Amino acid sequence: MTSKASPSSASGAGTLADLAADAYVYGYPLVFDVSMISAFMHKGFGSLPPTPFNQFGHAAKLATPDAHFVSVNNDTVYSIAQVDLSADPVLLHVPDTAGAYYVLQFVDVWSNNFAYLGKRATGTEEGDWLIVPPGWSGTAPDTVRGLIEAPTAVISVVGRNACDGPEDMPRVRALQQRLTLTPLDAATHRAGLPAPNPSVPEELRFYERLRVWMADFPPSGPDQDRQERFQPLGLLEEGPSPYVKADAVLVEALTEGLAAGKARVEAASNPPDDNGRPPGAWVANPHLFDYNLDHLGIGTIDAPQWKIADREESYLVRAAAARAALWGNHGYEAVYAHTFTDSDGEQLNGSRSYTLRFEQPPPVASFWSVTMYDTPDYYLVANPADRYSLGDRTPGLVYDEDGSLTVVIQRERPDNPAEAANWLPAPEGDFRPMIRLYTPMQSVLDGTYQLPPIVARG
Repeated sequence: MTSKASPSSASGAGTLADLAADAYVYGYPLVFDVSMISAFMHKGFGSLPPTPFNQFGHAAKLATPDAHFVSVNNDTVYSIAQVDLSADPVLLHVPDTAGAYYVLQFVDVWSNNFAYLGKRATGTEEGDWLIVPPGWSGTAPDTVRGLIEAPTAVISVVGRNACDGPEDMPRVRALQQRLTLTPLDAATHRAGLPAPNPSVPEELRFYERLRVWMADFPPSGPDQDRQERFQPLGLLEEGPSPYVKADAVLVEALTEGLAAGKARVEAASNPPDDNGRPPGAWVANPHLFDYNLDHLGIGTIDAPQWKIADREESYLVRAAAARAALWGNHGYEAVYAHTFTDSDGEQLNGSRSYTLRFEQPPPVASFWSVTMYDTPDYYLVANPADRYSLGDRTPGLVYDEDGSLTVVIQRERPDNPAEAANWLPAPEGDFRPMIRLYTPMQSVLDGTYQLPPIVARG
């Protein structure tokens, strides 16, 4: 579709700025997601090497602080692939994990989770699956277990194999080598992603990326109808970029809208504690990833309770999820809970020592963990113990006589041996820990189970 950016048709920069802010919220997940795809293909993530389309990049170890990815987990070993379906379908082979937890999560470039394979969704046996592009009408081989219908021509497959520490890596590495992608035909696949115009001024590059990638990766039909309103911003223009020599009114509106949109996404990613939660309560939202309303395939739950009813609301939720936990799972696969404050409502900070006491283990069918992240980037925290998370699979934990577990959170290693065994290292400054509950029980999903607060010592 072609269109013409016409700032004079709107009632001034204020109206355009509001529209630009809406466009930022709407388009942030696409821009961030495609940027991460590009970064993965050219630089890799931590121990995951740079990897071209239609190949898995495998981590050789659990994630460490050199994996500069928001809220990366330290419980599982990643196998990630960027899949190009522009030429033909791709055959995915999954090995038998002999009952061990794993999940393959399928994410389109708008950050929608649209399918899952794994222990919860499809079991752990070996099999082949055919990943097909939008609108595909071919015939699948008889040998495949099923079709995975992709909403966009490029998708990410985010694989996680549970790993019980360095000694468990040989088992995981063997599984990784048997996880493969094979194009169904010999057609030529794209070598890279569509490139925005490098001549666009820095302050307008977000909108240039959004314009180019929105055209190459159209969203669902209802979303396409809604993005028509961004026509006055130039976001629907094809061909040469309208932002190289943009009208001054449009530049002002886009600049103001960018700032306002960022503020909205940041506020949604870290909402104020104004809903009656007690101080230090963990924020657990099993429905953070319910913004996919249109493409729910194998392994997903296509039901009203797992969909955001208001489409406009879903855009802000989607942006907040991308900002704080890109490529996170639906709540029925895993629930993530975080907190910024202790039981007194004070910001968590490495200048103090804290405890986190579990009277009973969190109710999960698989396993749970608590991982340390810095702020504001939400990266893993480097520490001399090389311990970035702690959970029910951590060897050597010391439980109390009543079966409870007290985690010690502080910067320095505790002198007491029992506390040192249960120590989760903290950074010098502010931090935000996250608890992950894999295959959570219903009490987690309905909120009847409450995680204990972190308590400051002394």
